[in-house]
Amino acid sequence: MYQKYIKRICDVCTAAVALLLLAFPMAIVAVITKIDSPGPVLFKQTRSGTCRKPFVILKFRSMPTSTPADLPTDQFCGADQLTRWQRLIRRTSLDELPQLLNVLMGHMSFIGPRPALENQTELLRARDACGANDVRPGLTGWAQINGRDTLSDMEKARLDGEYVRTLGNGRFRGLLMDLRCFFGTFGVVLRSNGFSEGGPHSSESND
Repeated sequence: MYQKYIKRICDVCTAAVALLLLAFPMAIVAVITKIDSPGPVLFKQTRSGTCRKPFVILKFRSMPTSTPADLPTDQFCGADQLTRWQRLIRRTSLDELPQLLNVLMGHMSFIGPRPALENQTELLRARDACGANDVRPGLTGWAQINGRDTLSDMEKARLDGEYVRTLGNGRFRGLLMDLRCFFGTFGVVLRSNGFSEGGPHSSESND
């Protein structure tokens, strides 16, 4: 009941309210992004969604336009090419705000495994084994607040599996896990915990 209905209703309502409240700040981010460097304001990228169905994720562009669209962060060697603004919105996750539209459209949830690139085969296979590909990917999740970019693919999949098992163990345990991830994200973002620009273990997708 919680996973199938209540969670989705909460996602839609929260995303709609957040878009209304953040419309002006997002407009400011969009304008600065456009002025800061050449290229489009939004970055669009195909990710693996529920049951590995592909969807287009939205972000504010935070990389040079010359960066390959399907390049994972651990393979990105051009951190010195980023502007101050690009570093700021990546570190503070402001570049993720357009994903509120993905939540509203049903591609994503607020809480869930972070959507992987389709070429991140090791991570996707590991998630297949623990059922983590069967749920909606999230803006943030259990792995995000427990290591983020510093985790290996196997560690991410293990934590994603823990999340899915907890989600399926009754309404209240699932709700408590989602609340723990939601509020835990604020502390992680404010302290930049686990953020790594091209770190040795990172496989979180670029931009």
